[in-house]
Amino acid sequence: MRVIAKILKWLIALVVVAVVGIGVWLYAAPPAMIRVATGYAAKIVCSNVFIAGRAPDPVLINDVQAPGHPVLRLVDIDVDREAGTVSAALFGLFGESVAASREGLGCAAVPDGDVRAAQTYSLPPAQPRNSDALWPAGNQVAPSQDPALDAILDDPAMTGPGMRAVVVVHNGRIIGERYGEGFGPETPLLGWSMTKSVNAAIIGAAVADGRIELERTGLFELWETDDRDEIALADLMSMSSGLAFNEDYGDVTDVTRMLYLEPDMASFAADKPLVAAIGENFYYSSGTAVMLSRIWQNTFDDPQTALEWPRRALFGPLGMDSAILETDARGTLVGSSYLYATARDWARFGQFMLQGGVWNGNAILPPGYVDWMRDPAPASDGAYGRGQLWLHGPRGTTPEDQHSDTGFTLPADAYWFLGHDGQTTTVVPSANLVVVRMGLTPQKLGYKPQGLVQALVEALE
Repeated sequence: MRVIAKILKWLIALVVVAVVGIGVWLYAAPPAMIRVATGYAAKIVCSNVFIAGRAPDPVLINDVQAPGHPVLRLVDIDVDREAGTVSAALFGLFGESVAASREGLGCAAVPDGDVRAAQTYSLPPAQPRNSDALWPAGNQVAPSQDPALDAILDDPAMTGPGMRAVVVVHNGRIIGERYGEGFGPETPLLGWSMTKSVNAAIIGAAVADGRIELERTGLFELWETDDRDEIALADLMSMSSGLAFNEDYGDVTDVTRMLYLEPDMASFAADKPLVAAIGENFYYSSGTAVMLSRIWQNTFDDPQTALEWPRRALFGPLGMDSAILETDARGTLVGSSYLYATARDWARFGQFMLQGGVWNGNAILPPGYVDWMRDPAPASDGAYGRGQLWLHGPRGTTPEDQHSDTGFTLPADAYWFLGHDGQTTTVVPSANLVVVRMGLTPQKLGYKPQGLVQALVEALE
């Protein structure tokens, strides 16, 4: 019995040592997967608390943990409203990450922990427009009384699981809208990769201002000594640069590392090597969109003036007063992913595109620029436009689904801005129609907004 007792004591001691060792390891050098998880949690909670005014715990549970990686269910958060920060850590102890809020620029992930540096960037609050005017000049809406339209918008199968907002614009007016529980016309919503299309319009405004040309090469000093110096701005716009970038969100990859582990996202993306011929291979890359932001920001001598440009050149003229385009910790606007705006303001952007880049009679984009954006990128097999937009709606996961619209009949001129977890804006010029649909709808749920758009087109004929 004494021998058995000694063995048990040694086993218990070994287990305690192992547990302590693992704890020390997780605390001192947490794996990248844990840091990505905590960085993601801190960033999403921070933006939704300080931009959208939502309560932190429901955001953590519903937006971060429920649809995400199992590791996220083990993450705890701490919100410091006075400091304007959100911290997240595994079990509240390991792999702590922080995100910091800034006036007018939302939140930034701060993987290096330098909150003070990240909070040096800010913008004054946008001045709201006259809310008594009819949309889009103001925020008053005169919805349609058509029962067929109501039937479509009240059908959960049409609006999809996890719907948070649907706005339908026909002939330049909002004719119908619906909101999920806890969301409304004033709630800023994250567009995820719909941001890429807005970033492309911001670049168009810079082209119109004579700041940059689509044919420009020599985009980064880092590229001067190799073939990357031949990459043109237009190659980046069409996702055909030939640069390496892993866009898989299921693990620690280029895209998750860039968004949550790199304080300088643009430098991280620009450091990637060429792996294909320039202009000949299509590869969707959020790193590309962040580089585009840095390129147009670099056309300004004053970094603060660059931060003000989206509001001055696009958001202000369109009345997108809710729009907040967030930066990384080094001041690069995250043109790949991080634009928050109300559904009505996303609809304003869609209507602006439908009008060919003209608003209130003023040409904000160069003549023909929107048509160029919609022109199929040669390397994309007809899937993607030259200007950071999709020429079809969301696809499924099989190769056949990626290249067909089976089961849907949509006008040939329809095009899309698409974002993660079910964010879509559809522009149908021939029907004078814009449809914004936003929510928390992971791809695995199988929802396709093409059915909603098709029903609306048919009802409004």
